[in-house]
Amino acid sequence: MNLPNALTALRIFLVPWLVVLLLTRTEWGWFLGLVVFTIAVLTDYFDGWFARRRNEQTKLGAILDPLADKLLVSAAFISLIELEMAPAWIVAVIIGREFAVTWLRSEALSRGVVIAASGAGKAKTVSQIVAIYVMLLALRLPIFLNLVALSLFVALALTLYSGVDYFRRFARGTTSRP
Repeated sequence: MNLPNALTALRIFLVPWLVVLLLTRTEWGWFLGLVVFTIAVLTDYFDGWFARRRNEQTKLGAILDPLADKLLVSAAFISLIELEMAPAWIVAVIIGREFAVTWLRSEALSRGVVIAASGAGKAKTVSQIVAIYVMLLALRLPIFLNLVALSLFVALALTLYSGVDYFRRFARGTTSRP
């Protein structure tokens, strides 16, 4: 277990805490949920940074990192449905895309082909995280309510675009061998 994998494991560990803090609706639950989400997002950034900087990229990390990302984003979005901040249909599309691309990447890997993360995929992730932050902030700070629809639309558009991009790259064979 190296530092990048430990950070990824921490992110997975934080997911249920995020859900509990957000959905118990205590006075401080919202704020603590925001803190937990922020820590989880930082672990996502730093696990990759440390893995590259220290040359500690592992097969386990390659499997767990995207899984941890999907668990975090899915749990946050599903919690935000319950908190009446996110429409269920948008969350269903976002999570559906995540599972479809995960399936595609594992199918490609079974054929000995790696579908590397794309710029569109990274933009999608950033837009989803921003949308989650906007909705979390809007729970207590009404000024952010005006940004909820826009941030969700941008996240949805980039999610769909990047999903189509992954499938198009797979179909064209524009991937790399491991």
